[in-house]
Amino acid sequence: MFQNVDYYALLGVGREASESEIRERFRALARNAHPDRAALPEKAEAEAKFQELTRAVNVLTNAERRQAYDREQSMAQPARVSDDAVVQDYLELGGAAYHAGAYAQAAGNFALAAQRDPRDVRAHHYLGLASARAGDLHAAVKALEAAVTLDPHNVALLKDAGRIFRQAGLLAKAEKSFQDAVRWDPAATDARRALEEIRAERADRA
Repeated sequence: MFQNVDYYALLGVGREASESEIRERFRALARNAHPDRAALPEKAEAEAKFQELTRAVNVLTNAERRQAYDREQSMAQPARVSDDAVVQDYLELGGAAYHAGAYAQAAGNFALAAQRDPRDVRAHHYLGLASARAGDLHAAVKALEAAVTLDPHNVALLKDAGRIFRQAGLLAKAEKSFQDAVRWDPAATDARRALEEIRAERADRA
């Protein structure tokens, strides 16, 4: 349903890497991976690998495409998987609608999945993301609260929840989500940066 290639891992860069760092890393890898350097029997495999590296750098050095990719990756994080075929169907329909930009329709399908299996973390997580994109922050917050309750150690989920809680003006909730994300993944510099920004914002309001 979603992009399953980790472009950051493929290029060997962190998720917070700058555009220049990504381009520099690509150039270093491309020199060794270029198909012209491969022997004839390995040329097809080398070409496929080079194309994948090229796709990765093209996505990660384009701000809009990188944001969309990061959202997809966060939605694709493993969580509790329902064995209910109907839930899977709703998730597939929701994913297709999400990628088509029909966020309200996507949210509707994810909501049906969550209703059918209230313990499926993906359904609540995806519902939160789609609802936020559809402009329904109330539904987004409610869904993400449910997802975090079910899977409190999922760093990608915590970062998504923090971002949307912040968007909804719920700074205390956002702070806790990013704080938990940093607790479970101390290398999550994006979460740490967001946490510092929120704390500064809350201090200004005090």
